[in-house]
Amino acid sequence: MNRAQRLAALNAELARRILILDGSMGAYLQGFGLTANDFHGIRFVEHPMSLKGDNDLLVLTQPEIIAQVHEGYLEAGADIISTNTFNATRISQADYALEQVVYEINVEAARIARAACDAFEAEDGRPRMVAGAMGPTTKLLSMSPEVGDPGRRDVDFDAMAKGYEEQASGLIEGGADVLLIETITDTLNAKSALWGAWEAFDKTGIELPLWLSGTITDRSGRTLSGQTVEAFYNSVRHAKPWAVGLNCALGPVEMRAFLADLSRVTECPVSAYPNAGLPNAMGGYDETPHSMEAHYGEWARAGLLNIAGGCCGTTPEHITHLKHAVEGVEPRAVAARDVRLRLAGLEPFNAAI
Repeated sequence: MNRAQRLAALNAELARRILILDGSMGAYLQGFGLTANDFHGIRFVEHPMSLKGDNDLLVLTQPEIIAQVHEGYLEAGADIISTNTFNATRISQADYALEQVVYEINVEAARIARAACDAFEAEDGRPRMVAGAMGPTTKLLSMSPEVGDPGRRDVDFDAMAKGYEEQASGLIEGGADVLLIETITDTLNAKSALWGAWEAFDKTGIELPLWLSGTITDRSGRTLSGQTVEAFYNSVRHAKPWAVGLNCALGPVEMRAFLADLSRVTECPVSAYPNAGLPNAMGGYDETPHSMEAHYGEWARAGLLNIAGGCCGTTPEHITHLKHAVEGVEPRAVAARDVRLRLAGLEPFNAAI
């Protein structure tokens, strides 16, 4: 089935059940015990700096391992697989002096994910979606990296948008079905990603649905750049997203109240993929597949979810339990379109009718 047919089929599924997203790429990769040599591979053996930790590069140096990760989540029941491209922009890959292979990373990452999904589709006829992951980069547009110089920025909007355009174009070429702008800590970064995606759509002649996922960084209920959940939504609803959600930073206990706020106001499907709890003293995650299942089940029964998955610390076992938790539960009813003027700074402003 082609991209349009697949999206139509999954939208029909979305109307009748909660769709399942995959879990963490990093947590799964840790189990392979990869060395610096594995990251460098043959192609980058003479690269002048260490590449260990550049997970995105593995689509070029260890593609069979990335395929194995995708297959693990598909076997666990995922309907949606995200590409291994969280840091695949020029801004982020500059840390490894790999700007020249960014486009190739995105193309190959999408191709690997698409091939894994196609293999499972061929077995049972059930469509699987590839979400092209577009992370927040290592820079912020709304905040200075230096307390003593609040006006300083290490990158401007146009340069960041250009980097996202390159990423989006590669993901489109590789076969992504939707673009997932995720782990949004700075809404201005997300707007540059939207701009870059729209530029890519114009240049390729292919327009994909846009999925936006924000990150609440602590119990204050705000993004890193200071917005509340509703203010964040007001800031991005003009993009007419396919879905809006929350991911990362918080575990399911801490995310629950903010997910409820988002579900109340969002006029499209809502997604949630929390961490497996907050990091413990050893940097690990304490939420087990069984404990996460209980949270997902409660969220589903409360009518908060349309799409559910896992972020940091989650594994295929978590996704298996997640799928079990939401099976047979009606998906969240999408909120009616609000015709009021809705604006936002750090707080939402909704004009009276």
